Amino acid sequence: MNKLTRNLLCTAVALAFSGAALASQPDADRYIIKFQDGARGNAENAVRAAGGSVKLQISGMNAMAVSVPAAALNGLRNNPNIEYIEQDHPRYLMALYNDDAGNPTTTQLTPYAIYQSQANQVALNLASAKTVCVIDSGLAYSGQGETGGPNMDFSDSNITGSNDSGTGNWFQDGGPHGTHVAGTIAALDNGFGVVGMAPGNPLHIVKVFNEAGWGYSSDLANAASKCSQAGAKIISMSLGGGGANSTEQNAFDQFTANGGLVIAAAGNDGNSVRSYPAGYKSVMMIGANDANNQIADFSQFPSCTVTNGRGKNATTETHDGYCVEATAGGVDTLSTYPAGGATLSTLEADGSGFASSAMENVGSASGATFFMGTAESTAAGAAGRVCVIDRGVISFHDKVKNCQNSGGIGAIIINNEAGMLYGTLGTANTTSIPAVGAALEDRSALVGSSSAAVSIGAGDYGYMSGTSMATPGVSGVAALVWSNHPTCTGTQIRDALKATAEDGGAAGPDAYFGYGIVKAKAASDYLTASGCGGGNEPPPPAGAPENLSGSVNKRGKNYNYSLSWSGGGSTVDIFRNGGKITTTSNSGGFSENLGATSASYQVCNAGTTSCTATVIVTY
Repeated sequence: MNKLTRNLLCTAVALAFSGAALASQPDADRYIIKFQDGARGNAENAVRAAGGSVKLQISGMNAMAVSVPAAALNGLRNNPNIEYIEQDHPRYLMALYNDDAGNPTTTQLTPYAIYQSQANQVALNLASAKTVCVIDSGLAYSGQGETGGPNMDFSDSNITGSNDSGTGNWFQDGGPHGTHVAGTIAALDNGFGVVGMAPGNPLHIVKVFNEAGWGYSSDLANAASKCSQAGAKIISMSLGGGGANSTEQNAFDQFTANGGLVIAAAGNDGNSVRSYPAGYKSVMMIGANDANNQIADFSQFPSCTVTNGRGKNATTETHDGYCVEATAGGVDTLSTYPAGGATLSTLEADGSGFASSAMENVGSASGATFFMGTAESTAAGAAGRVCVIDRGVISFHDKVKNCQNSGGIGAIIINNEAGMLYGTLGTANTTSIPAVGAALEDRSALVGSSSAAVSIGAGDYGYMSGTSMATPGVSGVAALVWSNHPTCTGTQIRDALKATAEDGGAAGPDAYFGYGIVKAKAASDYLTASGCGGGNEPPPPAGAPENLSGSVNKRGKNYNYSLSWSGGGSTVDIFRNGGKITTTSNSGGFSENLGATSASYQVCNAGTTSCTATVIVTY
């Protein structure tokens, strides 16, 4: 899939801000007005007198977003109640393309970026976890959204949210982007689906997008205030756009000054343009790398030098806050989707699973394989079999058509260059058998297989690519590390991630990788050795768990069990029906989804017989 195609796909599935009424394009006459203390009413009256309207009051900043004719700006600037007026720049989501792979309905899958970032080597300490505020398109958490139903891979106990004007309920998705981002951060470690960087970490969802794909810098400034009010310490934004303004910058400067950490996407145009809000010094800019530690071709790489003013008044500053500071996996990353909102393909050969991409035709097929080469003609040997086909010479559609006309029941088309084959059978598709793409790296195993099974259908998990995917990866790593070093500030966590990143590209910091690929264990070890600022951190809590209680609620097809207790050591073992199901950081709570209507539980200090009484929880 070329870059133009990916951009067109991004446009086709784009999600939008909704700080103003939904429209097909951002307003050209949208501005931010900063007014004097106590002058809100006078400023509003001046806007209306100038033929404009107020679109959004920005919480806690003596500022508002307005729509006003450009001809009226000079008069408003001369109003003594108004400090300044600036452009309210559009902001866009930053996902390029999404391809579905794997079969997370039967087992839990770990995305490659978790291994790459060492997130699997650090345990989340829920007792001191920091809430991550996800500013995006909402979460598929309860009820039917724009894309699908709730995804069951999120905790019932530690997710909150709020809405921007006109976007609808934060717990119903405004498109899959926000659910994919949230799952990358905190999808549960529960035996199915996928696992996030910091599984079960508290989230606060601010829904600012729906289906049109754009919004304003004022929405983000307002959302930052909502994140603060919710007690969040990390803001994660997989979005951006051109142009800076001081209102948006001040909102994130303030969040950072109050001890928080703001993380945002560098952008997906593969050029050196600086995107905002990532381009503000108070915001950590994140680029994307692939599974092979190579920079993604779409990841933007602005310079670290900024010049303001002109002529004799020009000032130049070089600072790593203006450019990419670190990267994480952002190419073909698997995460959560609204239920039924993804197209899921699966591929097995001789009983082993292989990565695949859905091409066309919902359905499944299994049987003996037949290698058709490049499938330029029909072949009697394909009758009743799954065709294994090499890419090249003729179109994907004609290959699959020749397989079907030969009596074939399914098709696997293998790439002829490194990596996964992504493609379709075209708008004039006349085939009906399920067809999937496969990677060149798996060719020998697939061509040599004696049997295969392919399936294409709706699913709850899928792939996306973009700096949008790398950003929640770093947000999750930051939350993971911070939970184990709770006395640090956001800036100290940011510095630790940079100090311990794995160098990529040219030696030393560079415009593409920044300091390198984030590493959770290395950052946590660094803080353990040196302290947040050279000091010692308090020891973990001690004691024995007690007062265990539980409840159960119906959620979709399953039953959600929630436990709570007091006391205990830093790590506990949780037992269900007499058998240990997990060892986890002691947060005083635990939840899981089961198909059963009753279960017994016990909580013990890890590795000991110091336990609560057993309780039976029944629906």
